[in-house]
Amino acid sequence: MFSLGPYRDSMDRRALLGLAALTAASLPATAKAGGGSSAPAAAYLRLPVTTASITRASGGRGVLTVESGIDAPAGLSVRATQSLPRLRAAFSEVTQRMANETRAGAPPDVLRLSRELQAEVDRVMGRAGARVLLGTVMLN
Repeated sequence: MFSLGPYRDSMDRRALLGLAALTAASLPATAKAGGGSSAPAAAYLRLPVTTASITRASGGRGVLTVESGIDAPAGLSVRATQSLPRLRAAFSEVTQRMANETRAGAPPDVLRLSRELQAEVDRVMGRAGARVLLGTVMLN
């Protein structure tokens, strides 16, 4: 049999936090069903992982990987969902451009990456309001 040992408590906490998140997410829908306003809710949209090839200091090839999402307020959530294909394309272009401009052996400039991704989100959405959220930016 397999034993989790000290990891069991952390797994129980993760399950409890996941259940709490699901419960919290279902509360606004329940309140809306009771005759609340019909305004769209704010949305978090997770984009697929974006990758780009990069040249390492040794001359070999590497991969720049960017995990990202968009936090859209209530007024932009529908527009953000409809714009997902254009947003994925824009994020891919920005990631490849950053990979091409990163010197061999240097870490990627995450602040510049976030500024450029935010500018693309504002351009694609047609106005400011949705925020880029970066997860992991990793160079392999």
